[in-house]
Formats: sequence, structure tokens, C-alpha cells
Amino acid sequence: MNNFAHIKPLFKYKTVAYYSVCLDDNEKTLYQEFVEKHTVENKDKLYHIQKWLKEIGEKYGAQNRFFRNEAQIADASALPPIGKDRKPYYVEYGKNKANNLRLYCLRANSNVVFLFNGDIKTNNNPQLCDNVRNHFNLANTLTKAIDNAFREKDIVWNEDCTLISCSEDFILYY
Repeated sequence: MNNFAHIKPLFKYKTVAYYSVCLDDNEKTLYQEFVEKHTVENKDKLYHIQKWLKEIGEKYGAQNRFFRNEAQIADASALPPIGKDRKPYYVEYGKNKANNLRLYCLRANSNVVFLFNGDIKTNNNPQLCDNVRNHFNLANTLTKAIDNAFREKDIVWNEDCTLISCSEDFILYY
């Protein structure tokens, strides 16, 4: 295992704390890279996903029903949820449309979500989509490593399982 990552807190809403990772010696998290790229290329689709992050974080908690199952080797997920007629809507040309931008993530529990990276999905099978294949594979690999870090107690829950902590010098190998 030559690849490593550092866990970084992103933001916290009423019911959900969001985290991400920085790969190798990169200062930017995967989520920051996602936002920077899609702020330019897919602003409205990105905004839709960010509305979902806020909605989930403020109102509902990270319930399974809001996450697309993208598990291959681990319990990876993606946003936005399935269903073009679920509020908040993604609208193009005055009509509700399915948002094909995918943000891969790990729903650790109903209070903690790790946000990774993603792109426009052009094929139902992420392994056959040149845009998302690498993001999908990396999300599954990171999810497996994070799950293992929880089992090994390198990452621990706070008393009510609403936040996580790890030592400042913790390195997540994947």
C-alpha cells in the first residue's frame, strides 16, 4: 500500500457532519476538487447536489434512502438520490430532470458522511463510464480503508456517534 490519505472535517449541519480526505500530500480534499471542477463545468448540477447535502444535513440525517448504492468492494454511495421528482429538484429548461452528476461518498452512519469526488455519469454501469470509473473505484477503495480504520479503532466515534476523531498524525492507507 503506497497510497495514503488524511481525513479532514468539511462542514457540519444540524444532524450531519461531513468529512473528506486529502490524498497523498495534496492540501485539497477530494470534495474541494469536485466543487472547484464542477463550479465551472456543471454549476447547476453541483448546486443541486449541494442543496441535497444541506437538506440531508439540516432536516433528515443521512438516511439510506437518500444515497445511491454504488458498492463494489465496500459500502460506497453516491448523491444525488434516485428520483427526479424529489425535492430539491434539478430543473433544466423548466422541467424536472435527472441529475447525472455523481458525488461519491461513504455514509458512515446517519450523522457522518465522507464526501469524495465524482463526475458526469454517462453509462448506467460506472465501470463502463470513462468519466466516473476512477472516482467510483477510488470511493470503494477509500470506503473499505475507512471501514477498516473504524474496526481497528484508528477512527473512533464520539459518545453519541455524531462526530469522529482520529489522531492528528493518522494516515489512512488505501
